[in-house]
Amino acid sequence: MSIVIHLDVMLALRKVKSKDLASAIGITEANLSLLKQGKVKGVRLATLDAICKHLSCQPGDLLIHVPEVEQQ
Repeated sequence: MSIVIHLDVMLALRKVKSKDLASAIGITEANLSLLKQGKVKGVRLATLDAICKHLSCQPGDLLIHVPEVEQQ
């Protein structure tokens, strides 16, 4: 996947536990875990907004585009 989610890094920087973030933004810990692992196909903008508000960050702090290397 060419989009990498750095939510675990931001949680560590802000010293916030996953369960506390999940509770604060209204999603399950299981769904937050899937998001942290990059095992989701999409994320609602409302969820991204809530994460950014709670962690005082920008979406670009959480989502990183890594170009895929083309195989020849």
